[in-house]
Amino acid sequence: MSLSSLAGFILGLGLFLVSVFLSTDNVTPFFSLSSALMVVGGTTATAYMSYQHLYVNIAFKAIWWMFKKPKSTREGLNTEIMRLIKWGYLVQQKGLPALENEIKGTKGSDPLMSFCLEMVATAHKPEDLRVMMETAVESEFERKTVPVQVLKMMGSTSPAFGMIGTLVGLVVMLQNFGSDLAVIGQGLSLALITTLYGVVFARLVYLPAALKLQQKEEIERHRNYMVIEGLLMLSEKKGPRYMQDRLNSFLDPDIHFNIDKQISR
Repeated sequence: MSLSSLAGFILGLGLFLVSVFLSTDNVTPFFSLSSALMVVGGTTATAYMSYQHLYVNIAFKAIWWMFKKPKSTREGLNTEIMRLIKWGYLVQQKGLPALENEIKGTKGSDPLMSFCLEMVATAHKPEDLRVMMETAVESEFERKTVPVQVLKMMGSTSPAFGMIGTLVGLVVMLQNFGSDLAVIGQGLSLALITTLYGVVFARLVYLPAALKLQQKEEIERHRNYMVIEGLLMLSEKKGPRYMQDRLNSFLDPDIHFNIDKQISR
């Protein structure tokens, strides 16, 4: 669980609700099912009309992922270097065929790593390996960032449906102009609350989820480039200490990997 994301959401929503309660004794008008349906329903329909359903489904899942701890973390990069260097010692002792067991171990949990390991084990030239693996990394990044565009579109569409709700509310109000003031008030309330919902959903749900997913995938791409650099050194049979120094260039100095301290042989 990403405590910072959860705390930010709770704080934002909490401050909004507290402001409402401090402003009026009657909070009932701020909770409108029709306004929520107009904003969320219209935004969802537009998303499915604009993008393939697969990416829209992933985009909705990303709203939940916003509160999950990311797969690749700053500290996790150090652990990845440890694994690559251990493979370096393995290749030094038994050669590239020794990576076969590692390929089986990563096939389900890390398909990209498994693919790259297979490329290394086939003993392609390093320059050909680099092209193939970088293409795989960029292709995966492009696929996984399509839901970011979906969420950004939803973030821009949500306030627009809020404005549509405003127009609907004004029509309702004008239709009943001159009649009971309570009915006129309902139309005006619908007009304003729908706009409010559109902005709140955009700024507190859709856009934060888009930015969080974008950041998550950029960190994952950074990790993947570090991994393929390590795998290229495996294919070239570079020494573990050379691998350490090269891979540490991907990390902040305060989390550099140290063979002598972190690997016992």
